[in-house]
Amino acid sequence: MGLHAHGVRRVALGAVLACVVSLVVVGIGTADVPRAVPPRAVPVLPVAAAEPGLPAAPTTTPVPTTTPASTTTAPAAVPSARTEPVPAPSTAPVREPVPAATAAADPTRASIPVRATGPAALVPGTPCTVTAKACADLAARTAWLIEDGVVRRGPVGIMIGDEIDPTPTGTFRVEWKAEAWTSREYLTQMPYSVFFAEGGIAFHEGSQDSPSAGCIKLVRSDAMAWFEYLQVGDEVQVR
Repeated sequence: MGLHAHGVRRVALGAVLACVVSLVVVGIGTADVPRAVPPRAVPVLPVAAAEPGLPAAPTTTPVPTTTPASTTTAPAAVPSARTEPVPAPSTAPVREPVPAATAAADPTRASIPVRATGPAALVPGTPCTVTAKACADLAARTAWLIEDGVVRRGPVGIMIGDEIDPTPTGTFRVEWKAEAWTSREYLTQMPYSVFFAEGGIAFHEGSQDSPSAGCIKLVRSDAMAWFEYLQVGDEVQVR
C-alpha cells in the first residue's frame, strides 16, 4: 500500500505540473503574440514505471490551445450622400453682347432705321404730285404735262363737264388712245383722244365755248401735244 500511494502521488504531481506549464504557455502566447501562434510542444515529464501489480498511470498530453487570430471587422459601408445629376454642358453657341463701338463699326450688326414713306412732293405751280404725267385743276380750269416732276407744258386752258355730266376727280392711268374718234353716245367728233377713266372720259380736242359730257377738252395744238406725249399706263391726276 505504501508503494501504491507513493506512485499515485507522483502521477498526480506530474499532472499538476503539466497543467501549470500549459497555463503559463497559453498566458505567454496570448499576452505577447497578437496573432495566432502555433502551440508549443510541452515536454512530458517522464513518469516512473508503475510497480508490478499496479495499473499504469495515464499519460496526460496537453491539448494544444489555439488563440483565434484577431479578426478586424471592416466597417459597414456608409451610404454616400445623394448626388444630384449634373447637367451636361450646353453645346449651343452663346452670343456675347456686342459693344456699342463694335456694332457701330460693323454695319451688319447695327440696326438701320427705316425711313417712313410720306406723300410724294407736289410739282411747283400745280396741285399734282411728281408721279403724274398729266395734271388737271378743275377749279382753275387749267392743265399741265409733267415730266420727272417738272412742268413740260402748261398751264393751258381746258373745258370740263357740267353738273349733269361732271368730270371725275382722282388718280387714273391712260387706258388707250385714238387719233380720230367719234362718240357713239353723242355722235360728236373727239380728235386726239387719250382715254383715262371709265365711261369714255378722255382728253381730246373740243370747243372751249360749251361744257363737255365729262371729258377734258383742249384746243387743237394742246390736244395734239397731249396725244403725242401721254402713253398707255401713264399716271393722270385730276384735282
